[in-house]
Amino acid sequence: MLLAGVASVTPFVWMLITSLKTQAESIQIPLQLLPAHPGFAAYGRILHEIPFTTFYLNSIFATFFTVTLQMVIATMAAYSFARLHFRGRNIVFMLCISILMVPGQAFLIPQFLAVQRLGLLNTLSGLILPGIFSIYATFLLRQFFMAVPREMEEAALMDGYNHFTIFWRIMLPLIRPGIIACIIINGLWSWNNLMWPLIVNTSSSKLTLPVGLASLSSRAGEEYPMLMAGALMAIIPMLMLFIVFQRYFIQGIAGVGVKS
Repeated sequence: MLLAGVASVTPFVWMLITSLKTQAESIQIPLQLLPAHPGFAAYGRILHEIPFTTFYLNSIFATFFTVTLQMVIATMAAYSFARLHFRGRNIVFMLCISILMVPGQAFLIPQFLAVQRLGLLNTLSGLILPGIFSIYATFLLRQFFMAVPREMEEAALMDGYNHFTIFWRIMLPLIRPGIIACIIINGLWSWNNLMWPLIVNTSSSKLTLPVGLASLSSRAGEEYPMLMAGALMAIIPMLMLFIVFQRYFIQGIAGVGVKS
């Protein structure tokens, strides 16, 4: 575990060290491990040479609303597949799961045409809308709903609760670790998504961080300190999210498919 931890942390430490170097020190041969005069010049340059703050705010906005809408839809769909009985339930669920076998690139053209016809190109709405349906989150949360003892639901029905009240007041609090696990996984996917924002938006005021960093890479060439500074600032929100909710995340992943 110690070796695995060191191997995982080393790239981030090297990223931090490189961001504090000068351009000459970052490409020096033989390799210079530590900067002679550490500085934050690379951070100042990246904030002034590209609209980094705009990219940051766009990523936060898109990730927040994408994941929020995903959880609203996925929790209700998962509850329906796990606890409600209706004709063709298993067939519909298997059809939904089969979507996971289709490469995501196959959906790019239909999604682009749909967003174009809705007039949502170069908008944050067009960036968010195609990502609000998550089959993976639906499957994962369905497993959590199935692990809840049915006696709790039956007791609530006998007390006069309807399915929505049971879903909102009983089921959701019980599967909180699973919801948080989905938020972290889908939030990381949305935050790092490069392909769709690159296709649907061309205006610099609507670009997200991954696209902004990609454009910075092509503009900056071999300026590694500036690239590493941008990458380091980009991972901070997801890193903080995981640190805050890591207990629930580990509990959620470990509890998938385990019935009480």
